[in-house]
Amino acid sequence: MLAVQEKFNWLPPQALDYISRRLNVRKPRIYHIATFYKVFSLEPRGKHILQLCMGTACHVRGAKLIADELSRRHGIHFGETTDDGLFTLERVNCLGACAIGPILVVDGDYKGNMTTNRANAVIKRLKREATEEDAANA
Repeated sequence: MLAVQEKFNWLPPQALDYISRRLNVRKPRIYHIATFYKVFSLEPRGKHILQLCMGTACHVRGAKLIADELSRRHGIHFGETTDDGLFTLERVNCLGACAIGPILVVDGDYKGNMTTNRANAVIKRLKREATEEDAANA
């Protein structure tokens, strides 16, 4: 299941059906596992996963302001994916790196001492790279 999640960034129902048949494990058991672990998603996710720490230290240092800015400027809220399919924003409660909070994890890469300006710059860079990639593939 993890390989499917890594490839598609979510677990499509057809893939779960295949896994169930291939492993000879009943579908409810497969779905139980898929919903139990936070690493798995049953909904399509963006190409880039943004995880914003909202633990106490990060919250006190401005994580809420970053979340509000991402919502205002980019129209993305916790648990949502942008209409263009580029970004999914997830709330995490603590990443264990309080000394460098607030932290925004971008596709697994920790970015500490985050600010609203830095968060906007990250999104702007990723959008530019996506546009360049699309142009190169056209």
